[in-house]
Amino acid sequence: MKSQRSYIDYSLDKRATLLALFRGTVDACDADPYLLRAAQWHGEKTSRNCPVCKKNGLVELRYTYGEQLGQYSGRIKSPKELLEMETEFGEFRVYIVEVCRDCSWNHLCASFILGDGKERKAPRKVRTLEDEDYAAR
Repeated sequence: MKSQRSYIDYSLDKRATLLALFRGTVDACDADPYLLRAAQWHGEKTSRNCPVCKKNGLVELRYTYGEQLGQYSGRIKSPKELLEMETEFGEFRVYIVEVCRDCSWNHLCASFILGDGKERKAPRKVRTLEDEDYAAR
């Protein structure tokens, strides 16, 4: 991704969380059921093993947030979709979360900004099934 900037790596925070977990002072294997479901259906498999249970079920999710995304902010995108979005939007932030479906370990791995830098308006809001008044029609 050629427009990637403002990269933040959370590996030091991950290390501190794992140390606290192994000491017994923190319970970090507490993934939200929605996060586990998203990992099951939308997660990209990694070659890394889970740092807690050591199984090979670790997946990554890429969440996108930004004003220019409008109602599509907060959605999960694949790396291929991110490549397309990088030229369609001026600026949006991507958060990469790793999730183990076996032991519910989850942690923020990295975040960065993508986009071509051109200011754009958010896309027009389209009514969806998630809208409260949609079902009343």
